[in-house]
Amino acid sequence: MRHPEGAEAHFRALESLYAAAPINRFFDSALEIPEAGVARIRFTVDERHFHAGGATHGTAYFKMLDDAAFYACNSLVTDRFLLTTQFSLLFTRPLPAGPVVAEGRWISGHRRVFVGDARLIDAEGEEVARGTGTFMRSRIALAGLPGYRTE
Repeated sequence: MRHPEGAEAHFRALESLYAAAPINRFFDSALEIPEAGVARIRFTVDERHFHAGGATHGTAYFKMLDDAAFYACNSLVTDRFLLTTQFSLLFTRPLPAGPVVAEGRWISGHRRVFVGDARLIDAEGEEVARGTGTFMRSRIALAGLPGYRTE
């Protein structure tokens, strides 16, 4: 079996890190990083994520959009964990139960601060929300985090 090297190893390690995060026990989701600066997370939303009006609560929108933009940006940083410093959301329609994809991409930044955006696509292929955020390099080494495995 061939082990991934370089960027591929970093992408797989970030996917492993995402899967190991305790918050993701509340979300049926999986991260995929197909290339540098791009992240895709597939979620299944259900009634546990609903507000009293019967649609997905904004906290779930935030989590999905923030994660997708974050991982798109962190795919470009191999030594440090990034931190969200600002995130803005635009809700365009209610999100019912079912599958949803968060597509994130890096916009700009190479050293300390990165800008990324993301959009949520529902089961019918319609965009239901969009978000843009800034992410700053932290002092937290990726290699020291449980779940970040490059082998």
